[in-house]
Amino acid sequence: MSQAASPRWKRLEPDTRREQILECATRLFGERPYAEVSTTDIAREAGVARGLLNHYFGQKRDLYLKVVKRMLLMPGLDESVPMTGTLRQRVERSVEWYLDTVATHGKTYVAVTGAGGIGADPEVERIISDADDVAASKTLEFLGLKVEVGSDARHRAMMRSYGGLVKATIREWIRGGTLSREDAHLLLSEALITIVRDVFPQLHHDAHPEPGDSRGPGSGRKRGKDER
Repeated sequence: MSQAASPRWKRLEPDTRREQILECATRLFGERPYAEVSTTDIAREAGVARGLLNHYFGQKRDLYLKVVKRMLLMPGLDESVPMTGTLRQRVERSVEWYLDTVATHGKTYVAVTGAGGIGADPEVERIISDADDVAASKTLEFLGLKVEVGSDARHRAMMRSYGGLVKATIREWIRGGTLSREDAHLLLSEALITIVRDVFPQLHHDAHPEPGDSRGPGSGRKRGKDER
């Protein structure tokens, strides 16, 4: 039996071994379509027996769901980016951190958020939806808006909509090459600053109109002469 065909065994602690397998799976699911990646491929890449992979993660779909969660939830913003400074400074730092994090496995991020993944799978869709909710709430909290607007469903909905822009921008940057990283940073930073600085105050005004203001919800603020 050829030694080259055998797994590259090396004794590791269980948590370290799980992380190694997950890292290999993350890379392979980014390099090939879901259907072209097997648990045998992943086990070989990780240097483990396929039975050990199944023991830790179950079947291929179960492992793929772990990869989706890993790519979308991306913990670490609170610990990595200081929650200090002006709105612009906080936004630009958070966008920089996010792009750095995505760049590590950019192709996999694009695959799991687009059409290159497992397809119309309800569990994947649920994970993506949950991740969008978590990201919306964390973004509001990071920007110091948890108390002021975090309880308003419209603010969270707008942040989820911003999340759609984030995904589309990263696809243009990573897959299409039609945007540079600098372009992506500019677009995502300025869009988020505009939402927080200009759009959110209008929502607050609509929800709490001044006395004598007969305009209904959604009518927006009154424009000055120079804005008409």
